[in-house]
Order: sequence, then structure tokens, then C-alpha cells
Amino acid sequence: MSIEVKGLTKIYGEQKAVNNISFAIGKGEIVGFLGPNGAGKSTTMKIITGYLEADAGQAVVCGIDVKQHPLDAKAKIGYLPEANPLYYDMFVREYLDFVADVHQVQNKKQTIEKVIETVGLTPESKKKIGQLSKGYKQRVGLAAALIHDPEVLVLDEPTTGLDPNQILEIRELIKQLGANKTVIFSSHILQEVEAICDRVVIINKGQLVADDSLTTLRNQQSNTSSLRVTFKEPLEAAWLERLSQVSAVNRITPNEWELVCKEVNEAKRQLMELALQHNLNIVSLQSGEQSLEEVFRSLTSSSSKNTIES
Repeated sequence: MSIEVKGLTKIYGEQKAVNNISFAIGKGEIVGFLGPNGAGKSTTMKIITGYLEADAGQAVVCGIDVKQHPLDAKAKIGYLPEANPLYYDMFVREYLDFVADVHQVQNKKQTIEKVIETVGLTPESKKKIGQLSKGYKQRVGLAAALIHDPEVLVLDEPTTGLDPNQILEIRELIKQLGANKTVIFSSHILQEVEAICDRVVIINKGQLVADDSLTTLRNQQSNTSSLRVTFKEPLEAAWLERLSQVSAVNRITPNEWELVCKEVNEAKRQLMELALQHNLNIVSLQSGEQSLEEVFRSLTSSSSKNTIES
């Protein structure tokens, strides 16, 4: 495993910012780390990266205990914190040269040119950091996180404050980086997580409430199952209402219907029988699913008591 979090706990006064959470991330995974404001995301990331010490539990990166061997662990990690720590009076290459020295990077000049190209900084690379747009400042932070070629990237809200075009650019960059590295990133933009990740870890009030694939979470959180069916021909709602596995019918167009079902597979079978009996043509038949936003609200609402583990 690239990242292992075991019983991690962090307490501030009487408040448990992180409360006995455990999860693991395999090599090459891109995992979204979600939770409401104050849920403990940034605290967890700071512990994983060795910038904050846990009160209990263990964080292991690439087989290295972060607390026992912090320097060895940090050599495996590229970290972009939410507050991107840049020196605005330094030029881009000057700053990356400084970061490369900190990490004792070999072939420094070639490495700097490579990361500048990787993150798309070339057009702005001769400017002072303070002259850059927010999007390019984030690229400088990513370049600094990549300068020592880490195996693991920990990105805390990497698209905060960016405009829609910049968000798309950083999103594509994260996907590209995930081809060769393990990535965990937090974000409050749920569409972004859906576009990049196959798996999410969700915490709420310091506790783990979900750790699974998006598909599984949608299925587990759905209170009802639905189908969307389109016929070539218009038909009466009564035909669909008579199906024993259909509990509610909603007409979208004369030919398209949304059905709330008791059991989806049985409802599909009954629809096929209906089509055969009445010589109807089914153009499309799709299972409905919850959006990540709906899953997130369900798991992090004040009344939610759900806990899901993979």
C-alpha cells in the first residue's frame, strides 16, 4: 500500500479533530478525500505528510512510519497544502531551484525544466511568482510538490479559488499525474471528484463515514431504485402502473418514463414482458443512480448515522 492510516486520532483541547480513522490507498490510485468544513481533512493530510503529529494511531507511507522516520517518509511525498506556501518575490525557476536544493535533487537544471513542462508552466516560467494568476500559482505549487519525483501526492483543495477554466486544467493535470503516482486529494467541488476518482473516502466530525467506489456508495445510499425507460411509441401510464414491481410512475415525455421500483431486475423483466405482449419497442433502459452530491449530503447530514466500510 502507498498510504496506510491506522486508528489515527488528533485532539485539540476537548475536540477530537480526527477520531480513530483508518483507510488504505493502493499504488496508482486516485482517491478523493471529502468532508464538510471542519471535518478533519486538512488535519489528516498534515499527519500523513508528517507536518503534524497524531495523538494516537499510525500513518505509513510506502511502508515507512511517518512518525518514526519523518525524513524518509517525506522523501516519498509531494504535498500541496491548502495555503500554498510560495515566495511571491522569487522568480518561478529561482523558487523551484530552492525547493530542489531542499530535497537534494540531482540533475537539478534538467529536473526543473521537466516539472515546468509537466505542469504547463513554460509560458510563465520567467516571471515572479507574485505576478502569476491564481491558476499558475497553483501550478508552481504542484511543480514544487513534484520536484523530487515522489511516489505519493497529497493535494489539499488544489482548485480552491480558481475559475472554471483553471479548474478544468488542474483537473486534467491531476489525472495525468495519477497515471504514474498515487494521489489523495481533498476538494469541496464534488463534480471534480466524480470526474477524476473511482473511489472516495468521506469523513464527518472527525470520523470515517465512507470508504468505497462511487458506484457502490451510490447503490448503498439509495433508498429507492429507479429505472428510466424510453419507448419508440407513446403509451398510457396505466400500463406501467399495473406492473407489480413498479411503485411510482413519472412521465418525462410521451415516450420517456421514470419508474420507482421495488426490485430493479424484476422490474426490467416485467418491462420486457410488457413490450413483447403489446408489440412495443424499448429504445433505452437505464438504472437511475444518486449523484455524489446526494450521497455526500446523506452521509454528512446532522441526522445521518450511516457508516460504510469497504
